[in-house]
Amino acid sequence: MLELPLQTLLPDLDRSVLLYGALLSFVAVLVLSRRQLWVYWKFCYACFLKPVEHGNTAHVKTLTGQQRALEGFYRTQAEIYDATRGTLLRGREEMLQLAAAQMRHRMRNREGKPIWVDIGGGTGYNIEKMNDFVPVDDFFSSVYLVDLSPSLCEVARQRFSKLGWKNVHVVCEDARTFAIDRSADGVELDASGISSDKYRVKADFVSMSYSLSMIPDFYSVIDSITDLLAPHGLVSCVDFYVQSASSYSLRNFTGGHHSRHVNWLSRLFWRSWFQFDRVHLDEGRRDYLEHRFGTILNVNERNYTLGGIPYYVWLGCQRTATSAGAAGALAREAAERIDALATESPYLSPVHYSEKRAEAHSAAERETRMQLRSKGFEAAILNLATNVPLPSFFYQNQRWRLYYDESLQKHTQFGNNYIYAFTWEDPAEDQRLLNIGKDDVVFAITSAGDNVLSYALHRPRSIHAVDLNPTQNHLLELKVAAFNALPYEDTWKLFGEGRHAGFRDLLLTKLSPYLSSRAFQFWLDNASTFTSRGGLYETGGSRIAVKLCKWLFRVLGLGSDVQRLCAAKTLREQRAIWRTRLRPVVLNRWLSYLVVANQQFLWRALGVPTNQRDMIYDDGLAASAASGGAFAPKEAMWKYVVNTLDPVVENTLLRDSNYFYRVCLTGRYSKECHPSYLSEEAHKTLSQPGAFDGLRVHTDEFVEVLARIRPESVTVAVIMDHMDWFDPEGTHAAEEIRALNNAMKIGGRVLLRSAGLKPWYIANFSAQGFKCERVGARTAGKCIDRVNMYASTWICTKVSADPSSAAASSVNGTSDAGEGPDSEVVETLEL
Repeated sequence: MLELPLQTLLPDLDRSVLLYGALLSFVAVLVLSRRQLWVYWKFCYACFLKPVEHGNTAHVKTLTGQQRALEGFYRTQAEIYDATRGTLLRGREEMLQLAAAQMRHRMRNREGKPIWVDIGGGTGYNIEKMNDFVPVDDFFSSVYLVDLSPSLCEVARQRFSKLGWKNVHVVCEDARTFAIDRSADGVELDASGISSDKYRVKADFVSMSYSLSMIPDFYSVIDSITDLLAPHGLVSCVDFYVQSASSYSLRNFTGGHHSRHVNWLSRLFWRSWFQFDRVHLDEGRRDYLEHRFGTILNVNERNYTLGGIPYYVWLGCQRTATSAGAAGALAREAAERIDALATESPYLSPVHYSEKRAEAHSAAERETRMQLRSKGFEAAILNLATNVPLPSFFYQNQRWRLYYDESLQKHTQFGNNYIYAFTWEDPAEDQRLLNIGKDDVVFAITSAGDNVLSYALHRPRSIHAVDLNPTQNHLLELKVAAFNALPYEDTWKLFGEGRHAGFRDLLLTKLSPYLSSRAFQFWLDNASTFTSRGGLYETGGSRIAVKLCKWLFRVLGLGSDVQRLCAAKTLREQRAIWRTRLRPVVLNRWLSYLVVANQQFLWRALGVPTNQRDMIYDDGLAASAASGGAFAPKEAMWKYVVNTLDPVVENTLLRDSNYFYRVCLTGRYSKECHPSYLSEEAHKTLSQPGAFDGLRVHTDEFVEVLARIRPESVTVAVIMDHMDWFDPEGTHAAEEIRALNNAMKIGGRVLLRSAGLKPWYIANFSAQGFKCERVGARTAGKCIDRVNMYASTWICTKVSADPSSAAASSVNGTSDAGEGPDSEVVETLEL
């Protein structure tokens, strides 16, 4: 009888226990988070609710102008400033990492320690954070935090007192009037105790972190920084911004426009929102910064955690601090030096420029003279004439990457994505045929950069790597940067395994000093390339074919067979796996008819254009006619694939030789099977100082680059299957062959591959001064090389000048020989 009431009470008792437990938990959470809740309440009150003058002390009311406004805003929240800004002020750590990397790179061959001035440094967060990247108390001789808010400066003083850093000085002063402590740095003073030169002591590094947008008279502050900064000093800035593409699209000195445009709604909203707190997002601040300094690196980002707030990270230097060499180098001299490197021309000194101006103007009108001017030189001279900084390429630490106009449709057509993550050409076969040596000037397609690096192992005099797709050159830049900045282990992870969990950190702290601004922005945006599951070798346009194969093998349960194929120790074992397990699927006729023969798949997944496909069809038609059979386009494509893959598996071992197909099947190379540039010995060679001094990376069309290279200077040109892309009815092939002939020495060799056994354009080569020899022809069951992707390989050797070029010159009344009194102007004039 007593059990019934007890049972009926149990549910109510359980509910009461749960209710009281939840209430106690809530109270505990409130108690534990009281501090955090109070911090954010104080932040919201100070930023959104508190009137500017409300609650100001008598001391604050004695202040005037901007200092009074700042102190009225920050006094209430000075102690909680750092706790509430982590999510809002993104990019600060990245700016510090980039600046630290640049300074380490610059200080390698310099004596002494740098001086750092942090303008608008507030609580000193940036200076303490910099200690994660360089030891502040040891790396810098002096650090000056300059801020106009007494409350924030007091927090900074307490911070550095606890850290015990004696070389950090907190200065509560207007940035416009600040100068480094003259008495402390041994500067001579006049009788009145004032230095005759306000900026006698220069800063090696000046930073601004979310302070430029809060400075009313930003013009004066930026002007004072140009005086404060040492000739080869570094300046950095991270801040909010909004800007429309219409206001910057024609500028070539900003370091890249990618992601810079902010749509009109965001511009209106963020400008109005931040205006409440006297934060000004008008575009003039960033524009003037970029106008007064040369741009080294430029990054445009969004803080998506807080609704996509636009912000930028920017690194710059004095406009005259180019990569030309000596301190105080003239901008004109930098343009001349890089122009000479880009065009294989002698360096022309600008020392007597004013004396020879008239002669130079006359010489510049000559056609041969114009041909020896790179586009970078022309852009630099235009910038100098209009009083704007040089293009950012001139402020790089290295001279590999040459100027190009990223806004042109011929570059934007690629959608900021590369097609090839690895190169489908066999460099071992190239070397066997060409025997590249130290006296060679090599002209080659960049593609993924693999073959360019393999050629570099043979130490030619120079290599001109050319690609119309900017991102293919970004990939080459990254690889070159890795050899200069990283040990072998990291380089192998990046390009051997195609994966590196710490890639973003490496990019910011090690690789950035070796990258152009555009390449750096690209890889920062695409850092997931090396951290995603698929890795590097499942990216780019060719990833479609790679992923399709992997998906097909997985669906059909052939994954283990693929692994066995790649691990086979003998050709006999490899052939057995291929013939019985994989070939029936991969070379299935219906799969080829439905997928491989589809033009969209050919172009998007394999990079095969229509004209190249038609060459395959032409050979299929010829074979059908010879055998008396009917021609079927899809059958011709299927046979082409069969003749590609069967000989590869039958004759080359994927375990230790054929890395081209191994990387497709496994998504990575192995220590036994990889490109030559990924060996430890190759890393020792390519990481030596000066290993890439002869490298020039051009982002342009072949004809455009060749026309600006000194005539008869190139000895080797490797153009892959590039000529297959041209229309047989067009004039592009003849124009390119003419440009090749003009740039190459007598005896210079052009190596090309083709999907056709007898490419139509070989006749053009023969008619335009070349002797052509087919050095490889793919037949059924035979490998032409380890890739075996092409039907033929040709070497075209220059034996004479192009007769068609001479005829054109005769018609136009000009001569390429350059006889006459001005014939040596290019060599002797000092510009």
